[in-house]
Amino acid sequence: MIRILFFVVLVLALAFGFAWLADRPGDLSINWQGREIEMSLMAAVTMIVSLIAAIMITWWLIRTILYSPRTLARYFRANKRDRGYQALSTGLLAAGSGDAATARKMNKRTKGLLNADQEPLIHLLDVQAALIEGRHEEARKLFEAMSEDPETKLLGLRGLYLEAQRQGAGEAAQHYAEKAADEAPHLPWAGAAALSYRTREGKWDEALKLLDRQRQAGTVQVAEVARTKAVLLTARARDHVDSDPSSARDDALAALKLAPGFPPAAVVAAKALLRQDNLRKAARTLEAAWKHNPHPEIAETYVRARVGDTAADRLKRAERLEKHKPLHPLSLEVVARAALEAHRFDLAREKAEASARLQPCEGIFLLLADIEEAETDDQGRVRHWLSQAVRAPRDPAWTADGYVSESWEPVSPVSGKLDAFEWKVPVEQLAGPSIDNEPPAQVFDRAMASLPPITRAPKPRPAPVSNGATASVAPVADKQAGASPSADKPAEAGGKLRTANTNSGPVIESDTVADSKQQAAPVSGSAGKPADNARTKPKQDSAVAAVSPAKDTPDDTAAAEAKVKVADPDPADNSGKAGAAGLKPAEPGTSKKPVQVAAKADEDPEADAKAKEAAFLTHRPDDPGIDGNDEPEKPGRFRLF
Repeated sequence: MIRILFFVVLVLALAFGFAWLADRPGDLSINWQGREIEMSLMAAVTMIVSLIAAIMITWWLIRTILYSPRTLARYFRANKRDRGYQALSTGLLAAGSGDAATARKMNKRTKGLLNADQEPLIHLLDVQAALIEGRHEEARKLFEAMSEDPETKLLGLRGLYLEAQRQGAGEAAQHYAEKAADEAPHLPWAGAAALSYRTREGKWDEALKLLDRQRQAGTVQVAEVARTKAVLLTARARDHVDSDPSSARDDALAALKLAPGFPPAAVVAAKALLRQDNLRKAARTLEAAWKHNPHPEIAETYVRARVGDTAADRLKRAERLEKHKPLHPLSLEVVARAALEAHRFDLAREKAEASARLQPCEGIFLLLADIEEAETDDQGRVRHWLSQAVRAPRDPAWTADGYVSESWEPVSPVSGKLDAFEWKVPVEQLAGPSIDNEPPAQVFDRAMASLPPITRAPKPRPAPVSNGATASVAPVADKQAGASPSADKPAEAGGKLRTANTNSGPVIESDTVADSKQQAAPVSGSAGKPADNARTKPKQDSAVAAVSPAKDTPDDTAAAEAKVKVADPDPADNSGKAGAAGLKPAEPGTSKKPVQVAAKADEDPEADAKAKEAAFLTHRPDDPGIDGNDEPEKPGRFRLF
């Protein structure tokens, strides 16, 4: 284009010059060696221009003839090179598309047209063809040869790194990545791989040096460098928090400057400061991090920062933390948990319900269940909150590559990636209806609407009373009372024993056998000493009284009352058996009811065992037993509440 422009300018200049001379005619006279030549000025100029053009054309012809062999050789060499590069391009495209046959064919053609020593891409095509055909050992040798050439060294190292990863040779892959990172820290793959290997081994100092080299090379963005450096500083501080609190404090505070509100850095900095007995600065650090990013670990460290605090002190600290981030679900939850430990159930319930209204989740419903159990012990309401926790979204956790950790880690245990853990709700498959799409307030309102009312659980009935004493209580016919039965009176729930005879009517109530002794003492005064001895020195293993819990009736208000019922013997046999038993009936005119206490029984072990077995197998008076004609009850569907 420049040549054409120059030629046009030259032609215009000549035309302008000849036109200028034509407008100004003149003669030119030349006198040289006795000869005089005269001509017009126009003819002279034309002759001069023609002579110059002839000289230039002659020079070009001579030069072309002289350089024609070299020109022809250059032409054929360029043509061959062009065909070689065309074959190389076709081969690389075939290798990229997985066409092994075409790649191998183009590789052979390229080697015939181009010199492999002068064109490194031929080695790349050869390696790609070997990898496609599965000749990995040959490919590895080619990569090793490429790594020895300064021009293809980085390409060979990358190929060796990928092959080592494919074969699972971690140490070899780390070696090639470290070597490539040392040669060229600006390579993204080498820097990322070397950084990953160093962080897996906990070499935080070397990782920080490599990160600084990458920053100087300009291959990593400034924000990414700041975040990665904050993670590395936090990891190093966490390792040194026990052995060197001072350096751990400096690293953690530097990490907080790079990433304000980073919870692990704030927690590590606070722990290091607490080990140096700097409670005030630790509290300020946690409060500043809480303002940026509320997190349960920050709250736990803040509330329990001082050893020896009571539950009330921890509640005050939780309320102080809430002021820095009011109306946040985590702030309300922290106060609720501290109030529960301090037995401030009203405050705990208020804060927990407010947090559940803002952000319903599994943990807050479990907290409501704990509050319900501690305050009311209403198992129905406790089960209600537990059922809401089952349906609610899970609590956030430290998650990386599908792995859920209880605490933050700088490196993922699955992939080895740095800064892979995120504080989020773990991903899980939904197996049923979900409430995630409902507004939080609507979820909690629905839970409150279905909350059952508070019901006090009935006190458990006392176990059937079976006194180990061998006293047997039996009614005796009252000679003066007649045959009219007397109605049972309600007894207080305190463990009284009621002995009733529904046929004859006399009712004898006593707390223990000792009470029966006190009642019978005035009666037995005129009967002599045998009865007294029988009552005051009972044998502990003489007999067993059959005791059964009393039936609940509308008129009987004592739910825990026990009754002792003994069959009424024939009144006609009372007089005869009383003497044999060593008992004396009550004298006429006395107000006390007669009490029979069994005399000392035979101490034969076999007879005692048979008596106990018979008493155990005998049905209680109020037990209807098992009806053989009854159909078995069908099992019902299990319900949570």
